Amino acid sequence: MKEKIEQLREELNNHNYNYYVLGVPTISDIEFDALMKELETLEKQYPEFFDPLSPTQRVGSDLTEKGVKVKHARPMLSLSNSYSFEDVVAFSNRVKETIKEDTIEYNVELKLDGISISVIYENGRLLQALTRGDGEQGEDVTSSVKAISSIPLKLRSGNKIPERIEVRGEIILPWKRFKEINEERARVGEELFANPRNTVSGTIKQYSPALVAHRKPEAYMYYIYADDASFLPQSISERIKLLHSLGFKTESHGKVCRSTDEILEFIKHWESKRDDLPFATDGIVIKVDEIRQQEELGLTAKSPKWAIAYKYPAERKESKLIGVEFQVGRTGTVTPVGIMDPLHLSGTIVRRASLHNADYIKSMDLRLGDIVAIEKGGEIIPKIVGVRTDLRNDGATSPIVFPSNCPECGTPLVRKEDVAAIYCPNSTECPPQIINSIEHFCSRKALNINIGPETIKELYGKGMVKDASDLYTLTPMHLIQLKGFKERSALKLYDSIKDSASTPYHRVLYALGIPQVGETTAKLLAQKFKSLDNLSIQTTDSLCEVEGIGEIVAGSIRGYFQEERHTSFINRLKAAGLKLEAETTSEQTITSNKLDGMTFVVSGTFSSHSRDEIKELITQNGGKVASSISSKTSKVIAGENMGPQKLEKANQLNIPIISEDDFLSLIH
Repeated sequence: MKEKIEQLREELNNHNYNYYVLGVPTISDIEFDALMKELETLEKQYPEFFDPLSPTQRVGSDLTEKGVKVKHARPMLSLSNSYSFEDVVAFSNRVKETIKEDTIEYNVELKLDGISISVIYENGRLLQALTRGDGEQGEDVTSSVKAISSIPLKLRSGNKIPERIEVRGEIILPWKRFKEINEERARVGEELFANPRNTVSGTIKQYSPALVAHRKPEAYMYYIYADDASFLPQSISERIKLLHSLGFKTESHGKVCRSTDEILEFIKHWESKRDDLPFATDGIVIKVDEIRQQEELGLTAKSPKWAIAYKYPAERKESKLIGVEFQVGRTGTVTPVGIMDPLHLSGTIVRRASLHNADYIKSMDLRLGDIVAIEKGGEIIPKIVGVRTDLRNDGATSPIVFPSNCPECGTPLVRKEDVAAIYCPNSTECPPQIINSIEHFCSRKALNINIGPETIKELYGKGMVKDASDLYTLTPMHLIQLKGFKERSALKLYDSIKDSASTPYHRVLYALGIPQVGETTAKLLAQKFKSLDNLSIQTTDSLCEVEGIGEIVAGSIRGYFQEERHTSFINRLKAAGLKLEAETTSEQTITSNKLDGMTFVVSGTFSSHSRDEIKELITQNGGKVASSISSKTSKVIAGENMGPQKLEKANQLNIPIISEDDFLSLIH
């Protein structure tokens, strides 16, 4: 019977390889499922033949320890970025200055936009998978990676495989699957994901094999290490072929270029064609192909000298502005949203873009009927960046008129002196303000209650909740009355609400939605004032002693606690058992004091870490995070699309601006 079980495992592994790596299925889904069912039955009957790498074990227990850090055997360096053809030519010239040979070949490939991964095999069997992390150590995500069908649990090879090899690559979410997931979320009223990169990163770091298997990310591998160097070919292009033969999916559009002109032609070709790809890509990776030449070029502390990443500029397209909607946010701010003729931009269909405020509309002289230029900030958020006034036909355009009354509740709108935003002051009765405040309270960075916006709207519309504290009065019998809810889904939401009562104090403080108090400020306040009661009695002067808090923020905090409805709301939260004071032990583990005495502001989007991860690294190493730049700021960590106001303020105060790689070098 052992032979039969092994035969079925081998057969299923071959079918997985044919389907997920070669893209050529050899049996139907029904036949595959039948084989899998047969294997599952035999493994239950003969548990003595259990193998953790059996095809039946790709989706195992969700009970995995989260966030375990493991040191990389070899640092996972990042690549230097370039943004112009001149940068690419300069890179090629630097290579030629060191490698004084007639022939230098480059392996040029698409830069996939996902999460970097390192997978380790021992004796041909998957042992461990790590994220890039900070380059020196990553998070153990083995359970998640085992659920990715394009990553083999056992290597395919007719040759002897070294005892230990390490394979590196990128986990991505194809556009088709990303759109299907968002359609699923839209049907149940959940917030849509912004882009495939963030979605796949969040999926892997949920440490849930079942979730990974459902969302179906894919992995493309591009590099291999082995303790036995004789096993490895002596060029990148040949090593990619080796990876494919071992059972890995590899990116098929790359090529070997023999001149700088060939590299530039490859870049030009894919700039216009990348929207046709089944996955997101934000650039081109250029590597010296010969390993011998790579070794001669060497490394810097941050990146290899033999490789560079060319990043495409943000894609810009034009469309017609056909309408404007005015949306009321959680704090009452009224935001104009431009409605445009649909266009395909950076892999998604774009119909809407924020117009920010009345001053922004005026400064751009925007009019209905204008042809506007649109980009995606960080390839995520659509924004209008220009107006084609040369195409304007005065008879076909009209001014955009900002309403004088709230479009939702009819209350006269207000604009404070020296503030761009126009807002509705009716925070107690304006429906979208109340609904959005409940959504904020339930959000992942706040109480992390597993509830969608449509469910919140229904609860509010039926009078079952008037504010977020009412959530804690709901029972499964209440919830089962909601549209689409059955006993299981009602119990799931009920448990999520109940579990949220154990949320740490600083996140509860953030969840209150005090104007001007974001996630970072809430953490700083919680560190200084150990309970909500203590925070509520502080003076403006004592609040201003906290890093990054000035008189405006202090005034907002004091104003919040002076309103009776807010103190009543907090009392109801207290009665529900929420944590309104800090734990006696620190909620943040300090791993070093390398950043002791330093205060950082983080702005922009980053290639290797999210903003939250960078902030966590700062506090783990003894530093402080501030939300705004002041004379007390030590450094600004800037990614792509850094906020222009922060950039201007940093330059005014001569605050050093450093990159993600510069920051990582400070803590290593």
